Amino acid sequence: MDAAARAVDFPRPVTLTITPQPPPRGSEEDLRLARACVGGDSDVFASIYGRHSQRMKSIAYHQLGNVSDAEDAVQETFIKVHRAAAGYNGEAAFTTWLYRILINTCYDMLRRRRRRVRETPIDDLLAGGHAGSAVDDVKRMSLRKMLSELPEQRRTVFALFEIEGLSHAEIAGILDISEGNSKWILFSTKKQLQEQWKKS
Repeated sequence: MDAAARAVDFPRPVTLTITPQPPPRGSEEDLRLARACVGGDSDVFASIYGRHSQRMKSIAYHQLGNVSDAEDAVQETFIKVHRAAAGYNGEAAFTTWLYRILINTCYDMLRRRRRRVRETPIDDLLAGGHAGSAVDDVKRMSLRKMLSELPEQRRTVFALFEIEGLSHAEIAGILDISEGNSKWILFSTKKQLQEQWKKS
């Protein structure tokens, strides 16, 4: 090696440390909302419903796959909010807490649905439904089937990020996981879906 080559200073690798941000904590307004929910304040419930019900229905729909069940999940969530509001301590934002209850309600409904399916005679299952004739319908059904077969957490992260547009920080708060974990779950889920889509 000649002197000129030895004189070159190559840059040293830089190590970046990324500190995960905790989900936003509840504000005084969030605590006030929770206290009002405990007291059964119908105006506060109406306000919360007006602000969040459309997104909640959308989240629930992408978990449960049908409008009626999604609406039932939102209604059940508000009943649970009324019962659980006394335990809200502001560790997470009120909306994060609200969406966490919704997601858990959807998980409960999916478990009940699976139990019903297992208990339903096979002839009853085969009698229902018919295949869509249009290519787009088939593709949509195929994608919906792939999503429905994902584990609960993967499906939830995918739907909250890709469909609802929530940030990884918000998803982390709702699902009580780290932001990095949310990003990894989304990445691996997309990869899995792409591989399945190629095979379908």
